[in-house]
Amino acid sequence: MYEKALIPIEDQQSYGEVHAAIASRFAAGNVQNLLKDIAGAGLRIRDFEGVASAGLFGEAVAASYKKLGNADQGQIREFYLAAVEKVDPALRAKYLKLYAYY
Repeated sequence: MYEKALIPIEDQQSYGEVHAAIASRFAAGNVQNLLKDIAGAGLRIRDFEGVASAGLFGEAVAASYKKLGNADQGQIREFYLAAVEKVDPALRAKYLKLYAYY
């Protein structure tokens, strides 16, 4: 069984800000607006760097993410991609272009 490695967070404050912003946008009441914003920006759902730099989590979040070290950034990307996969299947079907590979 897969076990996630325990890697300590180096910059707790910046990591917490970015993590909270992502969790907020993926909350049940907000996720559809996030998907609309990503589609409107012409981005792919799994392109975290593009989504963050487009300001879809807020400009402060993009700046906080850039301040993080490589390990912390990797953990944020992993959290984001896990949240992407937990989106309701009906919404995923509605926004299939965001999820499709081509």
